[in-house]
Amino acid sequence: MKTILITGATDGIGLETAKLLASQGHHLLMHGRNADKLKAAVEQVQRVSLDVTTDTYLADLSNFDEITLLTSMIKKEHQSIDVIINNAGIFKTPLAITNDGLDIRFVVNTFAPVIITQSLLPILSDHGRVVNLSSAAQAPVDQRAMTGELTLNDDFQAYAQSKLALTIWSNQESKTLKPTQVSVAVNPGSLLASKMVKEGFGMAGNDLSIGSEILVKAALSDEFADASGKYFDNDSKQLAAPHNFASSPDNCQRVMATIDAIIAQYTTSLKAN
Repeated sequence: MKTILITGATDGIGLETAKLLASQGHHLLMHGRNADKLKAAVEQVQRVSLDVTTDTYLADLSNFDEITLLTSMIKKEHQSIDVIINNAGIFKTPLAITNDGLDIRFVVNTFAPVIITQSLLPILSDHGRVVNLSSAAQAPVDQRAMTGELTLNDDFQAYAQSKLALTIWSNQESKTLKPTQVSVAVNPGSLLASKMVKEGFGMAGNDLSIGSEILVKAALSDEFADASGKYFDNDSKQLAAPHNFASSPDNCQRVMATIDAIIAQYTTSLKAN
């Protein structure tokens, strides 16, 4: 039995992944930002497996204080965690700019996974894995968009840039892990039947199990034991190169420096936790 954190576990791929992991007998740490939806998600998971053990955590991942409080609570309640699935994401929203003046796509899709992972690394098991939700939607990352100096009026651009930024970070972070640990970025599949796809593209989408099954494989299977630092594209069913922007060491260095600067600026308690 593994102890597995899933962010954004109240619907879509996150919920389907939780159900699949519950059926395998794992201990689930389920995150959501709405108490009612989180309760309903746990009930759905328990219908899959009456014996499943779940812990729930409420946090708005567009709020830096709530992100750090989330990780503090997890570390207070758990001495070890085996898998972090950074699934939570946002594409289209009526309020794209947070109270900190940042694009919410970068905060939720990039900065939150970084903070969560870095904060929980001290309790990540020796063979632990970090699965970062990437996307086939990737675009060159503009540092000014990351810092809020430039407002992106195109939802797709903001989403695609945030996902490539996370993919770059996933690769670079792998270099700091133990040899037996894994950090892998995964495109779970394009246009799956999630709330995000319905709201963003106005379509039903493809079977969510396509995404949940690959996330469980990335989290647990031997197939991904040597995939640290890599990007898996579930559309082509293979490890692949991300957007060619990520092939430039200079580009990657700038993205990493900007991520570090943003986290240092807006997060005061990360190192203290």
